[in-house]
Amino acid sequence: MLLDMRPQILGALTGQSVLETACIPLRLADLLPASTAEAIDAEREWLEPRFARLDRGLGFLRFHSYLVRSTHHNILIDCCVGNDKHRPAMAEFHQLKTSWLDNLRACGVTPEQIDYVLCTHMHSDHVGWNTRLQDGRWVPTFPNARYIFARDEFAHRERLHRQNLADGYGAFADSVLPVVASGQALLVDSDFALDDCVRLAPAAGHTPGNVVIHLCADGAAAVLSGDVMHHPLQVAHPEWSSAFCEDPALSAAYRRSFLDSHADTNTLILPAHFPAPTAGRIRRAGTRLRYDFIDS
Repeated sequence: MLLDMRPQILGALTGQSVLETACIPLRLADLLPASTAEAIDAEREWLEPRFARLDRGLGFLRFHSYLVRSTHHNILIDCCVGNDKHRPAMAEFHQLKTSWLDNLRACGVTPEQIDYVLCTHMHSDHVGWNTRLQDGRWVPTFPNARYIFARDEFAHRERLHRQNLADGYGAFADSVLPVVASGQALLVDSDFALDDCVRLAPAAGHTPGNVVIHLCADGAAAVLSGDVMHHPLQVAHPEWSSAFCEDPALSAAYRRSFLDSHADTNTLILPAHFPAPTAGRIRRAGTRLRYDFIDS
């Protein structure tokens, strides 16, 4: 297991990364279609070598989940791609074989000990480990967990699934519907409090039912931002939505609001795809914003 992000302590809560894939390179021009080579090159000093290789036009993304532990619950947030999933449209995800499950156990938690699974949205790289392949069928990976899904996101994915029955609509069919069939799914409003320390908040744009997840305990606060941002370049340039955003304009508007509301606060940001050490805070630098990583 690559322990490249130390556990973050938030009062009575502990947040820890569960790694699936440490680094997947993507062409920045493809990832951020509104970007320009000149604007990216202006960020070269802090981008290289950790976050990009500009001579190759590449940016780096990390794929991981978050394990949040309180005195009462083990909560898993965003379940990555998963093993054995049929994803021919993206070679990096197709029939993946990783040690994610072993990495979870290395954190001191077994699948049976997970109490809740939360997903910021239902793209394939955020729901994959919801299920695992057992005897030729998909079954919930966490047999004792309740899976919390935002109702708006579920409804959107279900509509798309019904329009694409021939191919099963990918992740919804193999990573969401088996959880519904097992009776473990709980559909909630996009503004939903799991308890006093964990709550969902609407963040539409990346997907129609996208949410962020707020953690708070003993005066400390953090936000699991999911795909509000894919790469730290989007802190400097919030107008650059990713190619995976289903409503780029709405995504950019929400991202600006998100960054402004957390700039120069002590709120810890825990993104889904920033390279290690991942966790950080939003800071103002004159008229611009920057992301200050908390080094492991």
